[in-house]
Amino acid sequence: MKTILYARISTTDQTAAHQRTQAEKAGFTIDTVVVDEGVSGVSTRLADRPEGSKLSYMLREGDTLVVRRVDRLGRDYQDVTDTIREMMKRGVVVRTVINNLNFDGATTDPMQKAVRDAPINFMAATAQAQAEATKEAQRAGIAHAKGRDDAYRGRKPSYTRIQFDIVRAQLTQGASVSAIARDTGLSRQTIYRIQEDPAEAEAALARWAA
Repeated sequence: MKTILYARISTTDQTAAHQRTQAEKAGFTIDTVVVDEGVSGVSTRLADRPEGSKLSYMLREGDTLVVRRVDRLGRDYQDVTDTIREMMKRGVVVRTVINNLNFDGATTDPMQKAVRDAPINFMAATAQAQAEATKEAQRAGIAHAKGRDDAYRGRKPSYTRIQFDIVRAQLTQGASVSAIARDTGLSRQTIYRIQEDPAEAEAALARWAA
């Protein structure tokens, strides 16, 4: 049995070595580190990432997969939920450094199963809510953009479409503004603007066809 740390590095101030150090400080003994760098966590499933796709044949029954947070395992909560359930079916234990979550498919005790399944069910529900909120923001943004004079587009957004999606996803997941700023490279002020009026933030992208 082995313990594999999977790290997705999205910004220049993150490193695999730092994430490994965090994991070891949390009590994990890491045998192997698998790293995806510069891969969008919002638009790319784990199975479609260059290194993440290798986990399916690296992990065996009884192995442990360690991640900093569950959001490293997929592009949204539904994807994360599906990934965790698939890992548990194969007998792989999934654990997180942050919040010390433990997803073990071998658990038979009813109380332990309830504690294990609660965050999975929460993530599934959140995934649905996030998807609906994103679609609504997109519809509002497009309608808002069409209602404006084409000659007036306002200031060009300081964020890209990918950054906007990351901010929306991480806000839904409860991440702090400071953490999102580190992950995206955006200013806290920009993130607050997106948080306060996602429809207008979406409209700005639509006006600039970004």
